[in-house]
Amino acid sequence: PAEGPEEPLRALQAATEVWSSTHQAGLAAVSDCLLIQFARAPVEGAVKTRLQPPLDPRQACDLHRELMQWTARQLLDARLGEVELWLDRDSDDPAVEACMRMGVAARRLQRGNDLGARMYHALQDGLSRRPRVLLVGSDCPGLDAAYLQGAADALHAVELVIGPALDGGYVLLGGRRVVPELFRDIEWGGHTVFAQTVRRVRDSGLRRRELVPRQDIDRPADLATWEAVRATFPG
Repeated sequence: PAEGPEEPLRALQAATEVWSSTHQAGLAAVSDCLLIQFARAPVEGAVKTRLQPPLDPRQACDLHRELMQWTARQLLDARLGEVELWLDRDSDDPAVEACMRMGVAARRLQRGNDLGARMYHALQDGLSRRPRVLLVGSDCPGLDAAYLQGAADALHAVELVIGPALDGGYVLLGGRRVVPELFRDIEWGGHTVFAQTVRRVRDSGLRRRELVPRQDIDRPADLATWEAVRATFPG
């Protein structure tokens, strides 16, 4: 991007200041759905590495912060239930704190040796507290309220809902029931993640519904999509 990466980040942070924990007051008590947002803690050089270059480590980390806050805002806007932020390590980064000020209900640590184990643990933990759980990453601008509502509604009819990513992964996984086999021996980060997962679901006998594919922001060619979203930031 031609402009400094901190400019849209400051605009997004300023916009989130109007949010508070009262955003979901009363909602958690009546909702049977939990929304889990997975994210890496913002650390320069450790996030969005596929975008380096064209971005440098600082720009990539700022982009990661923007996406983390954007996703939290989208999840809260959907008003489907409590939102939790699950990080790969503890962090007091300003972007994490901004998510909490927006109304995210809890900050938790991911547990497991790989992404699959961490997702399975988070989903099982969530399902011990709510009948329906939606888990998303932090790099898909297209997770709007309508998309999330459709995923939550699908779980009234099926046991598993999957939102494919255009690059062959997935941007959302929700369930009323999950089994560990869904997450084993998956080539995480590759273009066959969705196809491999669908095969595991078929083998498990779980009923599933697939959503419309969405684009995530993982590679240089994806940056134009995020630039269009950034243009809508206030300020």
